Amino acid sequence: MRAALLLVPVLALALARPAVAQRSADEAAVLATVQDLFRGMKTKDTALMRSIFEPGARLTGMRTRADGSQVLQVISADQFIQFVAKDQRADWTERAFDPEVRIEGTLAQVWAAYDFHFGTTFSHCGVDAVQLLKRNGRWVIVAIADTFQREGCPDRGSP
Repeated sequence: MRAALLLVPVLALALARPAVAQRSADEAAVLATVQDLFRGMKTKDTALMRSIFEPGARLTGMRTRADGSQVLQVISADQFIQFVAKDQRADWTERAFDPEVRIEGTLAQVWAAYDFHFGTTFSHCGVDAVQLLKRNGRWVIVAIADTFQREGCPDRGSP
């Protein structure tokens, strides 16, 4: 009986290893999806960006107007992609720092501090909260919410 009780934790560890390996693979795939979005933004690759978003995905954030009032901004992924493609400023460079990834089944969440530059010129910083679903074996973005601040940002150097 005692030997059987000792085997339970060992067996549980042995069975958990594939799940840990899968989780690591899923975490890497989730983060790669977010990085692909950033790469698509920088290169204005609309096909890449469209492949990352689930149709109907939304981007949401609070923005502060010049008068100090706040407004909720909600746009579709299609509107965002069109805006990126038409923007004439220097390359959009977004960098994520210390991302936290949580995964449960087909749902993933990435929470990460970010900074944003046009070319090498700093624009703003904040936190991204990206929700993804695993569809047909790949992670796609269904929603992004972010914060947006121009002051009080950590100096992480230009890209």
